[in-house]
Formats: sequence, C-alpha cells, structure tokens
Amino acid sequence: MAHRIDARGLSCPQPVVLARAYMEDTGTGEFEVIVDTGAARDNITRLASGSGWMVVVREQDNDFILSLKK
Repeated sequence: MAHRIDARGLSCPQPVVLARAYMEDTGTGEFEVIVDTGAARDNITRLASGSGWMVVVREQDNDFILSLKK
C-alpha cells in the first residue's frame, strides 16, 4: 500500500474530508484510511462507494482499516 491516511482521533467530518481530497487528487489507485469510529468508517465507505471506489474494511484492535481501490 503506497499511501495511508491516519485519521484516528479526528472528529467527523475531518476523516471524510481527508479521504475525499486524496480520492480527488489521485483519481485512481489504492490507499488506506485508518479510523477509530464506526461513524467515520460508514461515512468514508458511503463516500467511496458512491464515487466508484471499491472498499474493504477490516477491524484491528479498536481501529478500522479501510482499503480503497479504483
């Protein structure tokens, strides 16, 4: 994985803003976003899926790791 955004500890909508900015900057590719709330996980998943990105979510300890690919 080339790029990773660590958004743990950030309040919504900041994790979504960071993910959206990276998706818009790159257009395609792969990256990960690490979040620590279910709301951030759900909001990023919804944003990415609606923008044509494939999202795989895995849980590790108390965090969610979202792998996004387009």
